[in-house]
Amino acid sequence: MTFERLRPRVRAVPPITADLLVAAGVALFTASDAAVNDPEYRQADAFTWLLVAVSVLALVARRRRPVPVVLITGAACAGWALYGHIGELLNLPVIVALYTVAVLGDRRRTVWTGAVAAVVSGAVALRVGHDVANPQGLPVLELIWPLVPLLLGEAVRTRRELLREYEARAARAEEDREREAARRVHEERVRIARELHDIVAHTVTAMTVQAGVALDALDARPEISRKAMRQVRDSGREAVRELRATVTVLRERDDEPPAPVPGIEGLRELVERFEGGDVELVMRREGEFDGLSPMIELAVHRIVQEALTNVVRHSGARRAAVSLVRHDDRLTVEIANDGAGGGAGELPEGRGGFGLIGMRERAAAAGGGVEYGPVPGGGFLVRAWLPAERVETGS
Repeated sequence: MTFERLRPRVRAVPPITADLLVAAGVALFTASDAAVNDPEYRQADAFTWLLVAVSVLALVARRRRPVPVVLITGAACAGWALYGHIGELLNLPVIVALYTVAVLGDRRRTVWTGAVAAVVSGAVALRVGHDVANPQGLPVLELIWPLVPLLLGEAVRTRRELLREYEARAARAEEDREREAARRVHEERVRIARELHDIVAHTVTAMTVQAGVALDALDARPEISRKAMRQVRDSGREAVRELRATVTVLRERDDEPPAPVPGIEGLRELVERFEGGDVELVMRREGEFDGLSPMIELAVHRIVQEALTNVVRHSGARRAAVSLVRHDDRLTVEIANDGAGGGAGELPEGRGGFGLIGMRERAAAAGGGVEYGPVPGGGFLVRAWLPAERVETGS
């Protein structure tokens, strides 16, 4: 726990200050060892202290020039041995320099440095003799000891590289999570906007049709007027229910049961909302429609809803037909009208509205597609095809 608290403070020390502190610590131990030599060997003199000063001062530049610092400190260490000095800490400057070469370099440089250092150390040991080079009686250590700081520096550098790689991966993963979250938010916003457009556009159009019927029949046929106004009321209630279900995802509470998803069974009621107006509507179904997934049923409902809204608002048609055909694993939905206009949700200026975009997006999300355009002889056709695989329900 104490080390974890000290680590940020150590990292906050400027590099030059850290190098000076390292050089001072090495100088303390190296000078102490050089000052107290075995009485049978050469004692410290001006040349000894010159080598101490040169090797210690070179360590100040170890980060900027690691290889030259190794050469300088290595030459000083060899100079002490050749000059007749014996000491366990006289090689401390070159140990620090070798560690720096490994920790700040790469593996190739570490291997070359280790090979050269081991050869030089062994050559010096052979030159000065067994007793001077290694009083402990193990000459092979003169070949091995330069490799120890190199291996330590290599291990530290490898660990740092792994930590940086882990941090980079974590950062990339966080960026990917943020992008994925943003993508999901965008898709949810598009979904909600599409639902709101379909609900509001359809409901307003249906209520307008029924309100017109009620107004026309108010004096002559009040029962028709009352029926139309009841349809207006039911349309408003249905719109409120669907709006509540659509915006449920924006609430924090999850304890409310979800509202039923509009599906194929609701198409008859959907068509009835437009009845009584200027457009004569007929509907045809062929095949069995049980077992479809809720996504497919919702896509069918919204596509028919949007197409009928466009027929009433834009096409000027007198008749329109809705056809649903299920054949094997394919469901085809067609909405045709005899209007002179496109009925495709285009604005008067010719700019595309959101209706066809929403239909295309719904069909694509369900694994299908939509095509539309004028038909020979007049009129306009919207055709959507969707997968109709049966959804197995557990018992």
